[in-house]
Amino acid sequence: MNTIQFLSVAILPMIFAITVHEAAHGWVASKLGDPTARQLGRLTFNPIPHIDPIGTLLVPTVMLVMGGFIFGWAKPVPVNMRNFQHPRRDMAMVAVAGPASNLLMALLWGLLWKLTILLSGMLGNFAVPLLLMAKIGIFLNLLLMVLNLLPLPPLDGGRVLTWVLPPRWASMLDQIEPFGIVILIALLYFGLWQKVIQPVTGFFTTLIEHLLGISL
Repeated sequence: MNTIQFLSVAILPMIFAITVHEAAHGWVASKLGDPTARQLGRLTFNPIPHIDPIGTLLVPTVMLVMGGFIFGWAKPVPVNMRNFQHPRRDMAMVAVAGPASNLLMALLWGLLWKLTILLSGMLGNFAVPLLLMAKIGIFLNLLLMVLNLLPLPPLDGGRVLTWVLPPRWASMLDQIEPFGIVILIALLYFGLWQKVIQPVTGFFTTLIEHLLGISL
């Protein structure tokens, strides 16, 4: 497949991996008492309200075309911690919702892979692009899950770590947030991808293969 054909297959998994992640944050925040995301129309799986033109479309596409590390983001769902009864704990639950949604989506893409294999005779020429789309969906969602669980603000893992740490240490961790993305890029450059992200993503890929009885 050429680049245009590949992008046409990858764009749907790419957009929904990011946007459903954000919608999950807003949905859990709403359940815990914060209506901010709901009032702003962000409790939707429609990707349009979540799309950041640069982070959701331009950056991932450029990196994909260049054959490098795929990285992107959506518009963050606004959350007002003052609406929570237990602000630190509830914010951690909101944070976990994003990676949890990515794991669920990876499983759903795995089911699509299995159904496509089973129905390949009926699908004909459509089977190959569907299989590629499913494989990309599994990879992207597991990648986003693992990345976001890193204990570094503003990533979701950083929010969870803030809840676990004593307030004084949590306050110190919060001060890192403006530099979090720069720190992440530096860590990736110095081997985080090979030493942490690839092995953990590979573990979950193997787990999905065993659970669904598929071979990617």
